[in-house]
Amino acid sequence: MKAAPMEIQQIKKVLPIILATAIFMQMLDSTILNTSLPSIARDLQESPLNMQNAIISYVLTLALFMPISGFLADKFGTKKIFILSLTLFALGSLFCSLSQNLNQLVLSRVLQGFGGSLMTPVGRLTLIKTYPKNELVKAMNYAIVPALIGPVLGPLVGGYLVDYLSWHWIFLINIPIAILGILLSIKFLPDYTSKSLEFDLKGFLIFGAASFMLSISLELLGNSVQTTPILLALTLGFLMLYFYYRHAKKEENPIFPLNLFQVRTFRVGILGNLVTRIGISSVPLLLPLMIQIAYKQSAVVSGWMVAPMALTAMFGKSFVIRILNRFGYRKTLLINTLVIGLLICSMALPGIHSSFYWHLPLIAILGFFNSIQFTSMNSIAIANLRPYHTSSGNSLISVNQQLAIGFGIAFGLVILKLFEGDVKLIQHDIHNAFRYTFLVIGSLTVLSGLVFRRLHFRDGDNLKVRN
Repeated sequence: MKAAPMEIQQIKKVLPIILATAIFMQMLDSTILNTSLPSIARDLQESPLNMQNAIISYVLTLALFMPISGFLADKFGTKKIFILSLTLFALGSLFCSLSQNLNQLVLSRVLQGFGGSLMTPVGRLTLIKTYPKNELVKAMNYAIVPALIGPVLGPLVGGYLVDYLSWHWIFLINIPIAILGILLSIKFLPDYTSKSLEFDLKGFLIFGAASFMLSISLELLGNSVQTTPILLALTLGFLMLYFYYRHAKKEENPIFPLNLFQVRTFRVGILGNLVTRIGISSVPLLLPLMIQIAYKQSAVVSGWMVAPMALTAMFGKSFVIRILNRFGYRKTLLINTLVIGLLICSMALPGIHSSFYWHLPLIAILGFFNSIQFTSMNSIAIANLRPYHTSSGNSLISVNQQLAIGFGIAFGLVILKLFEGDVKLIQHDIHNAFRYTFLVIGSLTVLSGLVFRRLHFRDGDNLKVRN
């Protein structure tokens, strides 16, 4: 049944809010647990080192099941799958809060991860199918803000909830947000289905294994000093990607068609998302660590240091469309990536005897430019996708972003550990290790902007808002 024009306008107003609830929960949940692990470990009588399993199980479940989100949405409808994902996420959160031991917590995180693997891809797919191309950037711009503020608020909210309430509340906080999302979805979410192709089970298993092994390698990269298991997991991950490539060349309807990469804007958007997040994703982790370790400040103070990034990200969204309309995607992404890289490098400037508050204006400005970066990269990636590629392309973007965030965090930690071990270079001052790390990841972010040179100056014109 077709919706009346008045109903369509109402749906368009509410849809970004529905997607925002999903993105916010997922991004918050990915980071809020970090500051709470010692408290949970004490309560469950476990070693804090074993608690890493609660994070890894969630991340691996996301990586494993995100590829099937597009198929499930096409077959059963975007509305049913999105509501199911919110329900599973809420139930997983409830079971996490009720866990009496580590095994129960890990199983609950797997359920939560399965819900999370469907939430964002299916929500964004609904957005893409609802809005015409020239309205899509504006809608995504509002929905993407929680992706910017979630990682920033996660450690801060987690610290306060653990200190003043209990660790159970870091999971219970998801339930009212999920219920709000479910109620709004029942009333406003459109239910799109597509012609259901035969499910590529073999392709899903191969690609899922690749995502699984790459995610394991990233977790090991950030938490282990042993290189053999890391190299083994990385090798297996890339080997599985090669096997998937060979499978997709022969399969008539692969889960991710190879001709997706014949679309230049999609190819650039995917690659740009991957390489530029190396620096962007590591800053919300490295800066609080530096404030705590080098400047000897509390976790709460370090959490507040990155909070301005969330505020300026929200402020930045009101400028994104005007900037893209005026300068285009190519020039915007080239200049914006350069600025982000230089801002990350500049975090190395304040010395240990300077006030750590010198980092506040830098982090605030960075939040503004991050907002422009994410909206631009995500929208250019889908700019020229054909309707029959929308579901698979959107799912692949989600998998890519998940791996990119993990790679950025792991890479930042590895560089920090390398400098930390070179006591002669850092002159026995841990603060210098952080400074050199910011210089390295900032310089790499500057170089990553070269990816966007592959864009043409007219790319993204179909996304521009016409007044």
